[in-house]
Amino acid sequence: MRVTHGMTNAPLARMTLEKSAELTGWLGNRGVRFQPALIGTLNLGRTNAFFLGGGRALLNSLCRHAEDLEVSFAYDTRVSDLELRDGTCQAVTLADGRIITPRKVIATAGGFEANLDWLAEGWGGAARNFLVRGTPYNTGTVLRSLLDGGAASVGELDQCHAVAIDARAPKYDGGIASRIDGVPFGIVINRDGARFYDEGEDFWPKRYAIWGRLVAGQPDQIAYAILDSVGVTRFMPSVFTPISDASIEGLAEQVGLVPAAVQATVETFNAACPPGPIDQSVLDGHSTSGLQPEKTNWAAPIRKPPFFAFPLRPGITFTYMGVEVNDRAEILMQDGRPATNLYAAGEIMAGNILGQGYLAGIGMTIGAVFGRIAGEQAARRLNRVTAGDTS
Repeated sequence: MRVTHGMTNAPLARMTLEKSAELTGWLGNRGVRFQPALIGTLNLGRTNAFFLGGGRALLNSLCRHAEDLEVSFAYDTRVSDLELRDGTCQAVTLADGRIITPRKVIATAGGFEANLDWLAEGWGGAARNFLVRGTPYNTGTVLRSLLDGGAASVGELDQCHAVAIDARAPKYDGGIASRIDGVPFGIVINRDGARFYDEGEDFWPKRYAIWGRLVAGQPDQIAYAILDSVGVTRFMPSVFTPISDASIEGLAEQVGLVPAAVQATVETFNAACPPGPIDQSVLDGHSTSGLQPEKTNWAAPIRKPPFFAFPLRPGITFTYMGVEVNDRAEILMQDGRPATNLYAAGEIMAGNILGQGYLAGIGMTIGAVFGRIAGEQAARRLNRVTAGDTS
């Protein structure tokens, strides 16, 4: 409730959190291995579990387990359309023209973050400057088919998980290595050299996902994180080397900003910082005084050269608008009835939980919790039909 500001389906959110406690054991029984949190990983060691080998190792383990259960995979089999009639998926059309008549369908096809035209319906021209952190293939084809076929929608077009990533990252598939985690330990300025938000509002896991939206709201969707030689050591580095200079004016010139404007912003910020060290392990209340906006925690002056800059762009991870579901992961139709053979899990339905905001790791949690539920529900219904019970 805190990170979404109440924009959530509270019963589904509560269920997700409760069932998340089962996931490490369930995944571990399927060959997934975990590792301790690394220093600097958003201070998540108490609340989050980390896969040994990352997402690729997770997928490999789950695929091996599925193959042991004689589950078959059809690769390079893109879905182009779903035919829905009266709350039932009658046919699945593939890109090669083949048509499949399904008994049960679980939609896990993600959102539409790589569809810049669809994003522009909510964001306008700013969407053209977004960088897509993941695959270029999440264009929302399945989601569009479901909505056009009468599925109820949830979430808003302009709500998404978007973080501040290095502006030098590629348009697609930059991944987690392009994320910049140094915001709390310096200042962030726009192309005019002005600060525009409290960099120390809360712990980074609760705030890193608002910074993509914040940067998207700035002129030309560009911003710059400015740090000194002390601040730059306080977080895990990104894949890109920061731009550096012995002076703030020289740094500003390198990134194409007006040196006098950036120098004035840094000097004003430094003068507003209290004396003494910061403590990044707590909300230390080490706040500036007299600024608009204030920096309410970890406000340390930017004084020790060399100075560093990271250019920032909005990096979109996934969209929140999707299909509405119930606690059985059944897709709900516009009349409120559950679909007869349609389920959803993951980003395509994450907007039920995430109306706005984000909490580190919750996307994977939503996918895992509702993936389990959808699979179990579909299998039970199939078994009932096989046994002659069509209820």
